[in-house]
Amino acid sequence: MAKAKRPIVRIDEEKCTGCGLCVSPCAEGAIEIRDGKARVIKEELCDGAGFCIGTCPEGALTVEEREAEEFSEEAVHKHTQSNPRNYIPQKCFRCGRNEDELPIMPCRSAGESLWVCTRCLPALIHG
Repeated sequence: MAKAKRPIVRIDEEKCTGCGLCVSPCAEGAIEIRDGKARVIKEELCDGAGFCIGTCPEGALTVEEREAEEFSEEAVHKHTQSNPRNYIPQKCFRCGRNEDELPIMPCRSAGESLWVCTRCLPALIHG
């Protein structure tokens, strides 16, 4: 597969504790826990969107711009069809609603990686 300079997730193995919180937010299935650490299993599966970043309590994930295999929707489709994901439902830290009730998104508050629903987000932003 061809390489191109593009955004891609980087995982700092020194900081990673292997908690697995970054696995579920990756819709493409690019992150798995292997040998007790989170790893991008194939560069072509990572779209570089970074939805996983806010979930890491250790700050081990970043998005960097570097030479990497090009993102492939076809590879993602094949991977997700043959590897059903472990689903860890997330809840809003303010109201407790889960992502089946309302859309939720990762956020950082007071140094913690949390999830917030779209109903609670305005109060979090505006106080």
